[in-house]
Amino acid sequence: MDFFKVVSVEEGKRLLKENLRDYEFEIEEVDILNSLDRVLGEEIYSNIDVPDFNRSTVDGYAIKSSDSHGASDSIPSILNIIGEVKMGELANKAIKSGEAIYVPTGGMIPDGADSMIMIENTEKMDESILLIYKPISQGENIVYKGDDIKKGALALEKGRRITPEVMGVLAALGIGKVKVYKKPSFYIISTGDEIIDIEEDLTMGKIRDINTYALAGLIHKLGGEVVNKVIIKDDYNLLRQEVERALDLSDIVLISGGSSVGTKDFTHKVIDSFGGRGVFVHGVSIKPGKPTIMGEGNGKLIFGLPGHPVSSIIVFKTFIEDFIKDKLGVKDIAPRVKAIMDFNFPSAPGRVTYQLVKLKEEDGIFYATPSFGKSGMISLLSESQGYIVIESHEEGIYKGEEREVYLL
Repeated sequence: MDFFKVVSVEEGKRLLKENLRDYEFEIEEVDILNSLDRVLGEEIYSNIDVPDFNRSTVDGYAIKSSDSHGASDSIPSILNIIGEVKMGELANKAIKSGEAIYVPTGGMIPDGADSMIMIENTEKMDESILLIYKPISQGENIVYKGDDIKKGALALEKGRRITPEVMGVLAALGIGKVKVYKKPSFYIISTGDEIIDIEEDLTMGKIRDINTYALAGLIHKLGGEVVNKVIIKDDYNLLRQEVERALDLSDIVLISGGSSVGTKDFTHKVIDSFGGRGVFVHGVSIKPGKPTIMGEGNGKLIFGLPGHPVSSIIVFKTFIEDFIKDKLGVKDIAPRVKAIMDFNFPSAPGRVTYQLVKLKEEDGIFYATPSFGKSGMISLLSESQGYIVIESHEEGIYKGEEREVYLL
């Protein structure tokens, strides 16, 4: 089975992308109200200038900035008020030197004006006389046409995750529907004679299915969806039938458990039975998560994940998240903080080690302490806020050094 011919983490990522390089996620069109957290499947170019007119950013008066020069509390500038601009209406008067027009926030700047004086820096003597108590510079308190987005410019890149702010940009451009990648679909198969679902009574020797629910959370957070989840006993024919069904219904098949080399671990044989490339990775130099399987069947990705919850989650975040983001062109930066290590910790020689840590903050500085325990202990995750990565060439980490902590 060549299990012990493990590959590095980087080699595993490379092989994953190389063997599934032809696979593409489909694109669909959705209303922008339903687009939150989806991934743009097209480049968005602006067909207008945003804003499409010179606009005030304050309530105040449009003036020529030169008319304010030398103004002070003791010697104000005196201007003639010749009108006002109402919201949503055109500015139909032009300004000459010595004149001012009232403009509300967001209103159109009249021709001839090159600045906006805030209303709190002025005083009306009567309906036609304005006193200015502060000098202002050209362009002050004005957003010019196209300052935000110019017509024809690339407004949003393909692969951009849609946030509330992005929805606002789409609305500003008059785009009500947008093309996005369909949610990556996953089919989760938990294997093992000892595994039972959470609704079943727990009897001696049985274990509740933890991985399915933890993985489902990671999938939804990534922007995917779970099309089905099942528990399969340790039987080759049953597993193969379920994988065949999963390949028809999903983009990615996750087989939880059955990735090691025990006599009842059939994942490797099942993946190879579908032809194609079959298993191309069986074993990664990563801790935890060494017994990881990557394969292809019927053009789809099949992943054999370790049965231990921590291992399964670490492998998912390391490989599957990376694969999905690469395919969709997503440029999300994993949430992380810098923290001072509060402990010495040796690494596993020749393997990339993912060490879970607890974080505490003192005077604005984060400190990290290790979360110790076996990879089968789900409490490790509930008690940890993140993890650090110790590369294969490193001997470990030392108390007092600063490291990036990737937040869970």
